[in-house]
Amino acid sequence: MRIAIGADHGGYPLNERVIQELDGADHEIIDFGTHVGSRPDDYPDYAVKVGQTVQRGEAEIGILICGSGVGAAVAANKLQGIRAALCGDTYSARQSREHDDCNVLCLGARVVGVELALEIVRAFVNARFSGEERHKRRLKKIADIESAENRSGSAATAKQNRERS
Repeated sequence: MRIAIGADHGGYPLNERVIQELDGADHEIIDFGTHVGSRPDDYPDYAVKVGQTVQRGEAEIGILICGSGVGAAVAANKLQGIRAALCGDTYSARQSREHDDCNVLCLGARVVGVELALEIVRAFVNARFSGEERHKRRLKKIADIESAENRSGSAATAKQNRERS
């Protein structure tokens, strides 16, 4: 499987260990770093890189790691078609793929230990969308919300631009 991965300084060194695990399982990794934990950087930058790589189909799934995982999940979920799941247990990781067809896993390096994080990664990577009708129906509703939000967001932005002029 082709997997895009990125982490800010808060996600280092867990990022390195996850990459090592995925390499050992013969996955193809698109690595956006960081590989320097002492230099502060910003999780939205990695969320965009990983998310856009998944959007373009250059990776099947993505993994984002920051200090808590929350910021990475919030940022990634702003990208259309990205369904990022913040997971702290294997059940949620598996179910996020099987039921919600999530395509980005977010981890909090300061929240989960290394061994648990690796179990979560394995659960997420090895799970597949079930394709059950009830899950397809729910995903369509999510896509409809996203489309409606994009339309209303564009109208609101246009209105704000007119008011500033």
